[in-house]
Amino acid sequence: MAQMNLSLPDGLKAWVESRVSEGRYASASDYVRDLMRRDQERAEEIAWLQAEIDKGRASGIDPREPEQIFADAKAAYHPKKKDD
Repeated sequence: MAQMNLSLPDGLKAWVESRVSEGRYASASDYVRDLMRRDQERAEEIAWLQAEIDKGRASGIDPREPEQIFADAKAAYHPKKKDD
């Protein structure tokens, strides 16, 4: 495992130490690793969302009225039963 040294202001150092003392993390390193993993996951989710937005924009404008779009979506997810 690689090692990295960080310098923190006193207030942040105290915050990290308080989180560790609560017992959820074994050490300051464990806490920082958890924060970094969460940040990485969030960045990946944002990248996925941006890609979906880009695909939507590239698909063009739907010529249907909004009411028809909603009706079609509702029908697709809640199909009528055969005895309706």
